[in-house]
Amino acid sequence: MKDLTLSELILLLAIWRLEDNAYGVTIRKQVAEMTNKTYAYGTIYSALEQLFTKGYVIKIVGPSTPERGGRSKVFYRLTPDGKKAMKAARQLQTSIWEGVPEFVIDKI
Repeated sequence: MKDLTLSELILLLAIWRLEDNAYGVTIRKQVAEMTNKTYAYGTIYSALEQLFTKGYVIKIVGPSTPERGGRSKVFYRLTPDGKKAMKAARQLQTSIWEGVPEFVIDKI
C-alpha cells in the first residue's frame, strides 16, 4: 500500500465524515471547512478519480433528478483498502511527531 498524499487523506476523511452524503458538491464543501481553502471542482474530481483507480473509494450512481436536469449524482464510499490507507497515514503521522514536545511544536 502506497502512502497517501495530504490531498488524498483530506478527501478520504471528507468522504468518511459525510457518510452516505458524499458526492462532489458536499465533498468540496467539507474539504473547504476542514482546510479553510476552496478547491476547484476539477481538482476535487481529478483526485477522486485517482482514489477510485487506486481502489480506495467506490462510486455509486444515484437516481437522476429533475432539479439536476435529469443527471445523476455520483456518490463516493470508502473501501476497506481506503480505510486501511487512512489508518496507515494516521499511524505514520503519529510516529513522525512522537517524542517532539508540545513547546517545540508551539514554536514552529
